[in-house]
Amino acid sequence: MKMGGVQPAGGHEFSLSIPLLPDKEQLQNDHDVGDEAHHAEQKYTHHHHKATGTTSYFKTCLNGLNALSGLGILSIPYALSEGGWLSLILLFAIASATFYTGLLLKRCMGVDSHIKTYSDIGERAFGHQGRMVISIFMYLELYLVATGFLILEGDNLHNMFPEILLQVAGLRIIGGRQSFVIIVALIILPSVWLEDLSILSYISAGGVLASAIVIGSVAWVGAIDGVGFHEKGRLLNLSGIPTAVSLYAFCYCAHPMFPTLYTSMRHKHQFSKVMVLCFILSTIGYASIAVLGYLMYGSNVASQVTLNLPNEKLSSKIAIYTTLLNPITKYALVITPIREAVENSLPYAYKSRCINLLVRTMLLMSTAIVALMVPFFGYLMALVGAFLSVTASIILPCLCYLKISGNYRRWGYEFVFIMGIILIGLLVVVVGTYTSLKQIIGHL
Repeated sequence: MKMGGVQPAGGHEFSLSIPLLPDKEQLQNDHDVGDEAHHAEQKYTHHHHKATGTTSYFKTCLNGLNALSGLGILSIPYALSEGGWLSLILLFAIASATFYTGLLLKRCMGVDSHIKTYSDIGERAFGHQGRMVISIFMYLELYLVATGFLILEGDNLHNMFPEILLQVAGLRIIGGRQSFVIIVALIILPSVWLEDLSILSYISAGGVLASAIVIGSVAWVGAIDGVGFHEKGRLLNLSGIPTAVSLYAFCYCAHPMFPTLYTSMRHKHQFSKVMVLCFILSTIGYASIAVLGYLMYGSNVASQVTLNLPNEKLSSKIAIYTTLLNPITKYALVITPIREAVENSLPYAYKSRCINLLVRTMLLMSTAIVALMVPFFGYLMALVGAFLSVTASIILPCLCYLKISGNYRRWGYEFVFIMGIILIGLLVVVVGTYTSLKQIIGHL
């Protein structure tokens, strides 16, 4: 199945990531390996004819920036308000750690030319179990990010139109934020049914531009529209550090896409330069809006900074509408790897267009139900950051590299350094996950 840049990785495994600006001439490679032969033959036959990368340096940079430009840009001012000014040090530390683990993934791919996806790295390191663990973390992260899209839409639309409610035969059915979650889910539904998402791929590639527009609009509100930058904030809030670190980690959860970006490049030796540029620019963007939002609203900044903006100002409307458009175009792309995995795991007798439409509709409905039941954007994204992003973007790349390279047998400086990263990552996972779940349960 072809889908505007999404390429099956074979068998029941599909690439999580999508180069959002694919070159049309890039070769596709789709071997259907039988279940029984999958484990024994995959390394030798599954990727025997490797696709030749044709994506330029510039397009790879755009794809990388788009991967790092997501919901995190809205919640990072809230993260700073939770941790205080000194927590910015942790933002830079997480950016540095995730940059390093991204380079570790590149080294893993250099060991075996057959490796093309993050799941392939897991299998190369730990066999079928490694592939399964990485796939589970990736799919769960995607599912909760898609849920976050619906929560974001509901919160911002309700903030703009607080009087809207759903009525049937003159009877009020549901009102407030919940009604907008349902409305947006219905709007998104046709895009989930599409087979070819190449158009949405190009639209959602505007995520880099959208992030720049949001930052510019927030700065305009503060500097020109009278809000000002008068809040001093707190130097350090120890009780909020777990939430801050979790949300910072959520901003850098693009690692499942890095192997795809690397594979797609025409000149793969330039990948390190792509990583440097993408991480520097994205970190500047994240730090800028974090500082702007915190100076403008202090401890009163909302879990999404757009909820603080005055609705009557043009600059605010630009920021809010830009924020609303992006998730609508990205939802289908984010959920695609999950629905492909489900569809291809079905028995042959159930493989039909009608069943596929049912699967996609049920996936959308399930995320909408979760969004209605857990309407806490900041806490949910903190949970994703602590449990899933730290694991997938920090811990697993380190473990896979140590196993593939064999460095776990040698007690050198690199081994000690990587083990330090793993231990700190585990601490963030435990403390951050506990804090996020406690906050979510406490507000149910």
